[in-house]
Amino acid sequence: MKSTDVLVIGGGAIGCSIAYQLAKRGQQVTLIEKDSIASHASGVAGGMLGAQVEYEEYSPIVDFSLASRGMFPQLKEELYSLTGMDIQLKPAGMLRIALTEEEKQILLKQEDWQRKMGLQAQWLSTEEVRQVEPLLTDEILGALSLPDDTQVYSPALTQALASAAVKLGATIYEQCEAIDIQRIGDQITGVVTNTGILTAQNYVLATGAWSRKWERVLDTHLPITPVKGEGFFTLTLPQPVEKTIYSHGCYLIPKGGNKLFVGATTKEEGFDERPKIDGLLELFSKATRILPALNSVPFEQALASFRPITDDLYPYLGKVTHIPNMILSCGHGRNGILQSPITGQLIAQLICGETLDLSLEPFAEGRNASSPAI
Repeated sequence: MKSTDVLVIGGGAIGCSIAYQLAKRGQQVTLIEKDSIASHASGVAGGMLGAQVEYEEYSPIVDFSLASRGMFPQLKEELYSLTGMDIQLKPAGMLRIALTEEEKQILLKQEDWQRKMGLQAQWLSTEEVRQVEPLLTDEILGALSLPDDTQVYSPALTQALASAAVKLGATIYEQCEAIDIQRIGDQITGVVTNTGILTAQNYVLATGAWSRKWERVLDTHLPITPVKGEGFFTLTLPQPVEKTIYSHGCYLIPKGGNKLFVGATTKEEGFDERPKIDGLLELFSKATRILPALNSVPFEQALASFRPITDDLYPYLGKVTHIPNMILSCGHGRNGILQSPITGQLIAQLICGETLDLSLEPFAEGRNASSPAI
């Protein structure tokens, strides 16, 4: 039996960010991952830092996402200094395009409230869009330009966070699956894994789309649904776009190595992680409508994984009400990469007894207390 200050369950971007922030604070941290670091959603996510593009109206999740996006420049430098790994933070910005009049009106309203918040957001006419990205379709009615919504390479971010945590003293066990959680009264006393029992003073559940399996042992309600997102890479010489292009049901993200990532479908298919023909055909159709030049580029690779989607699209963050040494950090939907820095910091602050940078109240597990666990 091995003991530690904090045991983090889950080796995606969220779990690795928490381990990194805890290790920075001198905590003895162990992280376990049932497969390999970044082997699921964090390894195939587009890596968009869409703190503005994702939200058509203001809500507390906007402040949460903006705070997290703002941490990336410093995080990039920290991780490179510790590990020599580049998370590939791109400065080109994002265009959310309108293909219908309805989409245009939604984006104009989005521009209005975001500018009132002091954020950079500018509506571009069709002609102005064509000046910025001349290969986009003539069907575009305009676009909302969001220069501060950038992107990273998700696998590199996750691996760098894990490597930095280890450099600072954390221990990571891959191929180590949490099979059961031991509980006595209001305390978690251990986690049974396929390699033995691990104990800690505090435990963090960062298991993404697989979090709902722990509802009964924790006696709580975690309505998190695995929603599959399929995408693919193409090879492009030269790169047909510089900015991330965001449209309803499809986005195009220029990556290093002359690659373009196209995503993503939204499917509820249980835990079947294989990309399928119907989803890829849907994306091919949408992507080539937006960027006709894609019809003549080589296809490279199809990918798929699961987003942990909650009923209200807010993550669960903070202590389980009746189990104070179990901390939830799950249900980040399709924004886990974006929200990983602030999540890691807040959870570390909570465990270490520091003043929180933001309130966790909007993300409390108790907000679904009226719903019975399945």
